[in-house]
Amino acid sequence: MTRPTCKFTVLPGDGIGPEVMESALRVLARAAETDGFSLDYSTHDVGGIAIDNHGTALPEATVEACAQADAILFGSVGGPKWERLPPAEQPERAALLPLRKRFELFANVRPGLLYPELVDASPLKRERIPHGIDIVCIRELTGGIYFGQPKERRRLPDGREEAIDTMVYRTDEIERIAEVAAVTARTRGKRVCSVDKANVLTTSVLWRETVTRFFAEKHPDIALSHMYVDNAAMQLARDPNQFDVLFTENMFGDILSDEMGVICGSLGMLASASLGAADNRHGHPVGLYEPAGGTAPDIAGKGVANPCAQILSAALMLRHSFGLGATAARIESAVRETVKSGVRTGDIAFGTEPVSTAALTDAILSRL
Repeated sequence: MTRPTCKFTVLPGDGIGPEVMESALRVLARAAETDGFSLDYSTHDVGGIAIDNHGTALPEATVEACAQADAILFGSVGGPKWERLPPAEQPERAALLPLRKRFELFANVRPGLLYPELVDASPLKRERIPHGIDIVCIRELTGGIYFGQPKERRRLPDGREEAIDTMVYRTDEIERIAEVAAVTARTRGKRVCSVDKANVLTTSVLWRETVTRFFAEKHPDIALSHMYVDNAAMQLARDPNQFDVLFTENMFGDILSDEMGVICGSLGMLASASLGAADNRHGHPVGLYEPAGGTAPDIAGKGVANPCAQILSAALMLRHSFGLGATAARIESAVRETVKSGVRTGDIAFGTEPVSTAALTDAILSRL
């Protein structure tokens, strides 16, 4: 079997982004060497550094490089330096949202994984999660209130101001994210919980009706349940492992996936994949892969950032966009065994002597 050439675009971004991206690229290079595939990538500016160098958070050259690749390996963008810009020009809004829309990255897959050895990192009591956490949140990413029109701010004749955001969903948008949830559940415990607010929102009524019909027709063997979003937020904090695959619309998914990140201890351990509607030349989804955390400007340049989330995001890229599931599993196992052994950065040290970004990366490489 011919092993693929993995052609992807690297967007390190701001803050700790370039540091942890270097770690991920080192791990990818080792995996390619040992498993017999090749890497073909180019690096481009995005976010704050792109504003400084090109006057915009998402230069056209960066977009074109992404269009020519089969996947995007993304770092993190933003920081205090650019917070004074108008909201529409700030790195997070002016870079990530246009990339999601441009490449129709409609499905965000975020594993919520907390190793048993790191349960003390979670704000939840140990007795609630004695064996850690292992769930997945699937978020619809290109519809709903973040992209619905009209979206405007205006002054009324009497001088008051009002702002309008519009939540819109179509049945085809709901069905395709439901399919991602079902496929994900089939590789796990075959249980899906769909989250909505069908007791209040008309869009949620359509969401629940569509999801119910879709699973009955397409995936009758998958156990489907429904939960209102306020209850889901509470249940995540009370007993996260009652869920297997959790999926929901854009705004609810934004909130619930961030809550999941908190209960899983350190954002430095959480990866994510944003999968597109179109396939790449390998027949796998085009995707953008990024750590769940931010740019952490307070530790940028100090060499102490946790690279695991970026490395695990690279593993997700190999699995979803290049079909290299076995290699991805080896990387994930190397990260897990390294952390279990006590080699950890400061955010997850808990009684062990914290190591540097490079030292943790070296320890992962030694296990590959």
